[in-house]
Amino acid sequence: MVPLANAYPSTRKRRAPVVLDPVVYVVDDDISVRESLEAMLGFAGWRFLAFSSAQAFLDHARDGAPACLVLDINLPDLNGLELQRQLLGETQVVPIIFITGYGDIPSTVQAMKAGAMEFLTKPFDADALLDAIASAIDASRQALSARQAVGKLQAAVETLTGREREVMAMVVAGSMNKQIAMELGISEITVKAHRGKVMRKMRARTLVELVEMAASLRSCG
Repeated sequence: MVPLANAYPSTRKRRAPVVLDPVVYVVDDDISVRESLEAMLGFAGWRFLAFSSAQAFLDHARDGAPACLVLDINLPDLNGLELQRQLLGETQVVPIIFITGYGDIPSTVQAMKAGAMEFLTKPFDADALLDAIASAIDASRQALSARQAVGKLQAAVETLTGREREVMAMVVAGSMNKQIAMELGISEITVKAHRGKVMRKMRARTLVELVEMAASLRSCG
């Protein structure tokens, strides 16, 4: 006899993950530039938000979607380079495309060294800007995906016991079971048991995968 709980398929639908459309942020104190960029971005099909100052941008809550920032260098409060420095300390990656009315080489060098995707001088070519935006959004999407993957790894590590973490650290460092057993003062059988639990909890199919996972966790601090 089929148990009642399994007799009928569940009608409950799984909630699909929310996928947010990419967004292009624009920060420029010149209203004519903002309006021109808004028209261009709207025509190209990008979701966008425009701000007249760096502080207005910082005060706006971002939704976690893949994003890029089209940023003027010369702004009335915080200038573009100062805003860039503030954003470097954030966990959400927002690639920056600088635009300026002046061909300032030192500022260009400083911006690019700090990770700017592109530096365009006004009046800029529309296709060049749209290409830069597409590349920046792709970079943001990849960074978000990598951060989510690391988040899952960190959650998996939290399920490990203290001893399992010790074993994992020694395994990824290249230690053999016998060496681990001697170092920790436990039997090889116990080491194998801990090692198996580590592999299952981390969902690592091979030692190479486990080593890669550990490397990803180290790279994120």
